[in-house]
Amino acid sequence: MTHQIHIIGGGLAGSEAAWQLARRGFRVRLSEMRGTGERSPAHQGDGLAELVCSNSFRSDDSEKNAVGLLHHEMRLCDSLIMGAAAKAQVPAGSALAVDRDVFSAEVEARLTALPNLEIVRERIDAIPEGGPVIVATGPLTAEALAGSIGRATGADSLAFFDAIAPIVYRDTIDMDVCWMASRWDKGETRDYINCPMTKEQYLEFHAGLIAGEKTAFKEWEADTPYFDGCMPIEVMAERGVETLRFGPMKPVGLDNPHWATPEHPNGRWPYAVVQLRQDNKLGTIWNMVGFQTKLKHAEQVRLFRTIPGLENAEFARLGGLHRNTFINSPVLLDRTLRLKSAPHVRFAGQITGCEGYVESAAVGLLSGLMAASELAGHDWQAPPRTTALGALLSHITGDADAETYQPMNVNFGLFPPLHDVKKKQRKEAYTARAKEDIAPWLGGIAV
Repeated sequence: MTHQIHIIGGGLAGSEAAWQLARRGFRVRLSEMRGTGERSPAHQGDGLAELVCSNSFRSDDSEKNAVGLLHHEMRLCDSLIMGAAAKAQVPAGSALAVDRDVFSAEVEARLTALPNLEIVRERIDAIPEGGPVIVATGPLTAEALAGSIGRATGADSLAFFDAIAPIVYRDTIDMDVCWMASRWDKGETRDYINCPMTKEQYLEFHAGLIAGEKTAFKEWEADTPYFDGCMPIEVMAERGVETLRFGPMKPVGLDNPHWATPEHPNGRWPYAVVQLRQDNKLGTIWNMVGFQTKLKHAEQVRLFRTIPGLENAEFARLGGLHRNTFINSPVLLDRTLRLKSAPHVRFAGQITGCEGYVESAAVGLLSGLMAASELAGHDWQAPPRTTALGALLSHITGDADAETYQPMNVNFGLFPPLHDVKKKQRKEAYTARAKEDIAPWLGGIAV
């Protein structure tokens, strides 16, 4: 099949871009390195849109949360990623979490069913010199292609570290110690397993994180910064003894029923809590929320088994560390995600400097819509900056400070400010404005 556009990378962004183009009738070649016998340092399988870190797409609240609003807008655009997530959803309170294997299989099945989409398992070592191209190779771009991107951009790619959280088998968790609850009982069900800690236990655990043996850096990794949104837990611990209690181990809103008394029949808040979230539809494996780590594997097993309720834990996967790369998009890309020095090339996903599964897919969605508009000979109209899609796109393509550009999740700080709105009502006001403003734009993109 002779293609009209070539997409490099079959992750969330590349899969979403391919979907948006192929379902509009364009002939698409989607190249994915995995399946050739090669993989990135973090991937474990060959399936498209594999989730390598958390299995959560974060909050699904479109009334008060920016990423929830992004979910909403992507669904309005018939997003492949949102559709597959609905098929693979597992309980996670007010968050949207998925069974990794079901999700990946659903993405691949929907793409394979498109007759004008060709999925090719091949490694691409250089940016093609002609024809429309979307580069969506993600933060784990192979070395040869990364070098080609560097030569095309005339600048070195930036890089940061991203750490993976461990996963525990459900039947090895001691529920006589732990209990199930969502914080403040939010959500219809109790979707998190909570492991309570006393002050003494917490302080000992904190000291163990500081002293634990870590993965040694290679020379080329030594100066690579972390992204604050996915920081290893031991790095957070180094910032202060109380840091974790105000981060992933905060106990607020979690009454431990095992500690109930006549005076406090619902129980009491622990000094600190380790939470686990369901990782597959069967509920057999649970990931340790916020516990991305670069501790050595043996050290992880030893230290994490000191957590109350996890004394006999068996791990389906231990934490790990991989290097992520992204380009300085505000300098290198135009407002339609095209490389200024080579306009036939668009970039999409985390390699542009967005952070998070949903954001990556959203930029893939936008790149697909942009390319479809270009191939059809239409003028592209960007989504309003007051929407989540528009705010994220504007940040990546010029609104961010290029000198300090770092990976960014979607958040209300990217939206044009609202005036004369009370602080407590601001989130609802942002989302209400976005939902009103996106409607006319949707009419122009032929969803």
